Amino acid sequence: MNNDEKYEAVIGSMQEYTYDWKFENYDDPSQPILKITKSSLGSFDWCPKKYDFSYIQRLPQDQTEAMRKGTILHNIREDFFNDFDIKKAENMTSDEVYEYCVQLMPINDYLDMSLTMAAFEAQRFVEARAEDKIEEFLPVCNEGKFDAEIIIRADTNPKHVLTRDYKIHIQGIIDRIFQEESGYIPFEFKTGAWKDAPYKYSSMRKEMAFYKLLIENAEPEVLIKNGLDPNIGVSHWGWYYPASNFVFAEEAKKRTLTSVMKNIAKLIWSYENNHFPTKYFFKTCSHCSYFGICDGAQTDTWV
Repeated sequence: MNNDEKYEAVIGSMQEYTYDWKFENYDDPSQPILKITKSSLGSFDWCPKKYDFSYIQRLPQDQTEAMRKGTILHNIREDFFNDFDIKKAENMTSDEVYEYCVQLMPINDYLDMSLTMAAFEAQRFVEARAEDKIEEFLPVCNEGKFDAEIIIRADTNPKHVLTRDYKIHIQGIIDRIFQEESGYIPFEFKTGAWKDAPYKYSSMRKEMAFYKLLIENAEPEVLIKNGLDPNIGVSHWGWYYPASNFVFAEEAKKRTLTSVMKNIAKLIWSYENNHFPTKYFFKTCSHCSYFGICDGAQTDTWV
């Protein structure tokens, strides 16, 4: 890690952590430190008030069809990689590989998407075999849970300077991590539709940069438990949207990691200043679980 980075890993036993964090108690070692996940940081970036409702006040949200769909398909994909037998598939024809992948995708309410995933993985396996890279087909980590503690320096975000440096806890479950040559490639699985717009690339890059931060700052025992070598870093990242038959991978971008660090500092600044304003936008807020209790949304609705 370069000396000019605005964070550093913390080695040693981990402190308790929470979303309901009180910055004024930071010097008391018996009090929990701030917990941040990819989802919580994304929620804050989307709307600070929604973050407040969901993570600090812990107000309930309705279970949506999108949430149910995501849970089912994530479980199917995790089981697929746990059950796929390379030795069984390595001498199959292309058609047989496809049928084998279909067999590993159980019949469910989202059969079309399951078949799309089966076709995608069958093609990927056949291509890996043709390139003599069959060992790269399976992920080195499948639904791995990671924890780390890092220091956020006061000047990380020049627009939101903190009163001090803070140690925070970062945590996440990474869908899959592949390895090619000398680098790891975290890969995110999304069950919604892909929109080929700049904001979608930016949003996904921030998610993947958070995973890079998490992997490269986790303690060695956490990495080893998840099947990773502590001496290998993240070289690329990518994401897969089967609903749109879209897959994308690229070299990891340092500038996106810097952007994520600034967002983390901004989140801490919001705790320091108790400032979680509504970021109202009618096309998205109308679908928010908290629309009916959000003063900002209601005010803008009636203006």
